[in-house]
Amino acid sequence: EPFVADEYIERLAWRTPGGGSRGGEAFDPKRLLEEFVNHIQELQVMDEGIQRKVEKLEQQCQKEAKEFAKKVQELQKSNQVAFQHFQELDEHISYVATKVCHLGDQLEGVNTPRQRAVEAQKLMKYFNEFLDGELKSDVFTNSEKIKEAADIIQKLHLIAQELPFDRFSEVKSKIASKYHDLECQLIQEFTSAQRRGEISRMREVAAVLLHFKGYSHCVDVYIKQCQEGAFLRNDVFEDAAILCQLVNKQVGEVFSNPETVLAKLIQNIFEVKLQSYVKDQLEEHRKSDAEQYLKNLYDLYTRTTNLSSKLMEFNLGTDKQTFLSKLIKSIFISYLENYIEVEIGYLKSRSAMILQRYYDSKNHQKRSIGTGGIQDLKERIRQRTNLPLGPSIDTHGETFLSQEVVVNLLQETKQAFERCHRLSDPSDLPKNAFRIFSMLVDFLCTEHIDYALETGLAGIPSSDSKNANLYFLDVVHQANTIFHLFDKQFNDHLMPLISSSPKLSECLQKKKDIIEQMEVKLDMGIDRTLNCMIGQMKHILAAEQKKTDFKPEDENNVLIQYTNACVKVCAYVRKQVEKIRNSMDGKNVDTVLMELGVRFHRLIYEHLQQYSYSCMGGMLAICDVAEYRKCAKDFKIALVLQLFDTLHALCNLLVVAPDNLKQVCSGEQLANLDKNILHSFVQLRVDYRSARLARHFS
Repeated sequence: EPFVADEYIERLAWRTPGGGSRGGEAFDPKRLLEEFVNHIQELQVMDEGIQRKVEKLEQQCQKEAKEFAKKVQELQKSNQVAFQHFQELDEHISYVATKVCHLGDQLEGVNTPRQRAVEAQKLMKYFNEFLDGELKSDVFTNSEKIKEAADIIQKLHLIAQELPFDRFSEVKSKIASKYHDLECQLIQEFTSAQRRGEISRMREVAAVLLHFKGYSHCVDVYIKQCQEGAFLRNDVFEDAAILCQLVNKQVGEVFSNPETVLAKLIQNIFEVKLQSYVKDQLEEHRKSDAEQYLKNLYDLYTRTTNLSSKLMEFNLGTDKQTFLSKLIKSIFISYLENYIEVEIGYLKSRSAMILQRYYDSKNHQKRSIGTGGIQDLKERIRQRTNLPLGPSIDTHGETFLSQEVVVNLLQETKQAFERCHRLSDPSDLPKNAFRIFSMLVDFLCTEHIDYALETGLAGIPSSDSKNANLYFLDVVHQANTIFHLFDKQFNDHLMPLISSSPKLSECLQKKKDIIEQMEVKLDMGIDRTLNCMIGQMKHILAAEQKKTDFKPEDENNVLIQYTNACVKVCAYVRKQVEKIRNSMDGKNVDTVLMELGVRFHRLIYEHLQQYSYSCMGGMLAICDVAEYRKCAKDFKIALVLQLFDTLHALCNLLVVAPDNLKQVCSGEQLANLDKNILHSFVQLRVDYRSARLARHFS
């Protein structure tokens, strides 16, 4: 435990008699002091003893440190001596090794010529046997020594080629014959070993044949036998992949150049099996069924490239990517050269058939929309004047737009884009994609949407028609949906194909032009539809509003809250507002509703100007305008509501007391209006000509 002086003194005092009130004894300071002095002396003696022991230990430690340092110095000297002996030994070993290598070189220099001489002697012996015409050596007669015989005959064959033909024609012929026989035997042996699955024997025979001319034939035999029974299923591509995986594991154990053999196997599979299979699949439909031909071409090319990707895992030499690309190109080049022409021709006929089938289902004979000359002149006049040129066509509520047709056209185009991406050369991809996009624009935008817009425009009745059915907003709604689908395909499927090429700006411009062309016709149709709506409201007001509504014969017996004309107009307006909201989206809704609201306000304003108002009639007019204003709230357009608020304030001039006219005219809503407008409303009062009213308003 750590030493604490206070506690130590406390314990000492407690043990000392008279050091504290213990057992009733009185406190004795002298005795306690005496005890403290004695204890201090004891501690001093103890301290001196401990100090002497520490000094003794320090002296002993210093002595041992000196002895240890001396011992370390002696060990360092011994180590230096040992290291010196090691260097001398290493030099001696190097000297001996140099002598041994030199002696080995001398022995080899003597032995190599001797071995060559012995080998040459043996070859001369075997050559003499060919000269004599009788092969007696065991190496030629024993079939188990075919390997040694092959080595000898291969060397004799090389020697025989250097000999003059006129003197050694017979022996050269015999050696060549034996060379050919042994080569055939080795290939036969290799074939038998392959059938038995003896890898070690195959490797041994292949190593011998490596120096023969027939080595390539050995490889051909191996490749041929590998494919026996390999293509039994319907999926030739999967069979080819499995075969190559099996051969890849085996070929390294058999041949010294496995990458060359495997590459030759793959080349054989592509040029024989796959090319034959592709030709059978494509030639059947090439001229008779373009759709099936394109589907098969895309499928076969995709499966071939997928197979190529799997084969990239194997060692096929230095540039396997180029090697496999050439193999694929050799199979499909005749089909890919004119691919885009087939694609465009099919897309054109297919799109035309989809559209024609739709119009036939509607029992509709498509009208010819002319171009150039008079048609262009009519179009310019119609855009500037918004007049319907030509007779109105009753479409019986048919928009001649079909989402099913659009989805079919977009699906065909999507598949065409996918085929184009896969089958087009990278340099031709943007150009081919643009041609497909142009076909989509022609059939979807021009032949379908634009035709529907033209038909819809022709079907809009004139603004003075009674009970006109307005179907153009349905055309707008469907066209809007189709535009979204068209734009989605543009971004999802066309953009990735042209994003890094000059064709991008061309496609964007073409898309912009066609959309602007459509928007002009949509705007024109919407404007004429709004005119028809206002015309319908005019007919309702003309038919339902009576002069006696605002100047009743009995001022004290008016039982209605608002006129019948007001009720029918508001019902009609609410119906049209709902239809506009359902037909459009985004800011277009607010824009069209604002235009309709402004025209609606102008119509009511001009309508109210046609009547004279008694006091009770003015109150009824205020009620009508209040109902119109409530209807205007459905527009959710601030400007429209503000216009009707002002009109409601103007109507107050029809009933206000003459003395309060100036006060009302200077109110918040009327203060900024032209005085002539205020005056025109005051003039509608039946009591306007009274001197009192005229005097108050002047």
